[in-house]
Amino acid sequence: MLSKVRKARAKELGREDMATLETISLFALVQKDQGRWKEAESLEVQVMETRKRVLGEEHRDTLTSMNNLAFTWEYQGRHSDTLVLMRDCAETGRRVLGENHPDTLSSLAAVAAWSS
Repeated sequence: MLSKVRKARAKELGREDMATLETISLFALVQKDQGRWKEAESLEVQVMETRKRVLGEEHRDTLTSMNNLAFTWEYQGRHSDTLVLMRDCAETGRRVLGENHPDTLSSLAAVAAWSS
């Protein structure tokens, strides 16, 4: 059902619409839950790149996309890629959201866990 919604929103609202991107992001989560890591990764890259272009690299939704992709890469064993992306997410979050924001703290915790 979510796949149909994703396609309908892309057709009706456009591929860069925020509702469309949110649906694609949710569909990526379903793919991960089913162990379809490559499919999830492809969707998450699409969402992240579109949000970077449309919303900017410092937007909270862009940071969420970066976080989601980093976790997908970590599950795939891509540790060096994971750390680079999550460090960037954490540093941007620190600068934009603040040192004590829950999203920043979560990203920093992931960096610490994956660095050891």
